[in-house]
Amino acid sequence: MKGYKNRHKIVVAIFTLIAITFITKLFYIQILNDNYKFSANNNVLRYEVQQAVRGLIYDRDSNLIVANVPAYDLMIIPRELKEQEIDTLAFCNLINISKEEYLVKYKKAADYSGYKESVFIKHINLENSSTLSEKLFQFPGFYLRKITMRDYPSNVATHLIGYLGEVNLKKTKEDPYYTKGDLTGVSGVEAAYEKHLRGQKGMAIKLVDVHNRDQGKFQGGKFDTIPIAGSTLISTIDIELQEYGEQLMKNKIGAIVAIEPSTGEILALVSAPTYNPNLLIGRKRSANYSILSKDEKKPLFNRALQGTYPPGSTFKLVTGLIALQEGAISKNTQFSCNDGYNYGNDKKVGCHPHKSPVRLINGIEISCNTYFCNVYEKYFNRFGSTIEAYDNWYSHVSSFGVGNFMNNDFITGSPGKLPKSTYFNTLYRGSWNANTIISMAIGQGELLLTPIQMANMTVILANKGYYYTPHIIKSISGGLSIDSNYTTKKYCSIDKQYFTPIVNGMEQVVYGKEGTAKYCKIPNYEICGKTGTAQNPHGEDHSIFIAFAPKEKPAIAIAVYVENGGWGSTWAAPIASLMIEKYLNRETTNKAQENFILNGNLIDK
Repeated sequence: MKGYKNRHKIVVAIFTLIAITFITKLFYIQILNDNYKFSANNNVLRYEVQQAVRGLIYDRDSNLIVANVPAYDLMIIPRELKEQEIDTLAFCNLINISKEEYLVKYKKAADYSGYKESVFIKHINLENSSTLSEKLFQFPGFYLRKITMRDYPSNVATHLIGYLGEVNLKKTKEDPYYTKGDLTGVSGVEAAYEKHLRGQKGMAIKLVDVHNRDQGKFQGGKFDTIPIAGSTLISTIDIELQEYGEQLMKNKIGAIVAIEPSTGEILALVSAPTYNPNLLIGRKRSANYSILSKDEKKPLFNRALQGTYPPGSTFKLVTGLIALQEGAISKNTQFSCNDGYNYGNDKKVGCHPHKSPVRLINGIEISCNTYFCNVYEKYFNRFGSTIEAYDNWYSHVSSFGVGNFMNNDFITGSPGKLPKSTYFNTLYRGSWNANTIISMAIGQGELLLTPIQMANMTVILANKGYYYTPHIIKSISGGLSIDSNYTTKKYCSIDKQYFTPIVNGMEQVVYGKEGTAKYCKIPNYEICGKTGTAQNPHGEDHSIFIAFAPKEKPAIAIAVYVENGGWGSTWAAPIASLMIEKYLNRETTNKAQENFILNGNLIDK
């Protein structure tokens, strides 16, 4: 009996110890341990992603060209919306959408995730968000997320800067940084430097009441993470020169690319027609994009990087350089011109009337087709076969950045067209020679370049044989370096000595008595240039001009292409001259010429 009493005490002691253990553990869970408290409060917490402020973009002189303004996204969590009924009609009236649009947006959000937040209405400005926030507590499942929205103070450089677009589902799967509704760079600098500009997101955990009203930070923000703003970019462009270029190209179709020869930095990159970059921000972005994409003038198309054109007579300079390099001609080699170059039985490349015979420098000055066709044929005759001659020519031309993307810091662009010998072998079934493709000598035929390639070709002429890859970013905040590809000197295949007569010929284009651009001089600076007129089977010829200045220590190299502009001297040359003077002097002196260009309309003529 005594043993039984002892066993009873032991059992009681055990149960008492268990009870004390449970009570102690419960006290620890509910009172002392924040982690369990954190878990228990999950049903009254909201996890809000904090968007990072996107990095700013400045021009080369520290003028702000891409800024941010505060705005809000209206967010939805479908699961919370299902748990309580809301007045759908009142909500639609509050945010100014139809019930049908509401249902479409809700379905998209629910299909994406019932538990994850997603954007319901994008880019609500401060004024509208203030009104909305006062009544949003009536609609659980919705809340406002603070964001920043792009702003463009100067309203120019649209194609260069690029724009933002909403990420697609594929992007969210490929990169965990993005969630539905996020914006990412689509083109231009915004796309090329997306990872630098986007920064790092943060997370805020907030307490909300049963009416979805914000009750402040959970535990004073102890578990929050702070977003990190994106990097600031200093671009290479001169925003004043860029704006002036866009004014000159108003009511015209074409492009301007200006580069600093000593660095490869892009000073201006104009594609016309253009559009106001502020059209592609805010709630009307999608509607505006649809309008722009349907415009027959293609304002969204970046002609400076993607437009491919015959270089016309500007390419005669490269033809001359290759012939000099290979010993086919010297600067004193002369050819007679009788209104054109005759070949075959009855074929002819025409030329305008001028004095004859012609030497190299004068041939550049007056842009003689006959001279450079003869040069091309003489070059081919130095080789044992057409294939050998062409492959060598192809190699030389490639070294000028023709036929490739040049690895610049844009994600879009065209390589142009520089056919290999195999192309002509197939086309002419192995039976072809220099005269078969004689139009290539004067920048016609199958040869196509982009305006940025033409500008880079001009840089090589200015530097007498080398270039730096054209690029748009000068520096990145935080001590980050730009790609070494943009600071590495690259050489073409032509020796420096052969550039002197070519450059002297370019000088005569502007200052010679018979120069094709003799009306484009500017005070105090020597311009070296070359006009071009590219044949256009679909209408009037294209007007082209490349140039650099000053002749010694060039500060700017430029290529101008005006579609359907006729002679190179009519539109392209004056535009280039005005751009050069604007950059070097910060003002222009030939106001009559300037007014003619500014008021010129080649679109509606």
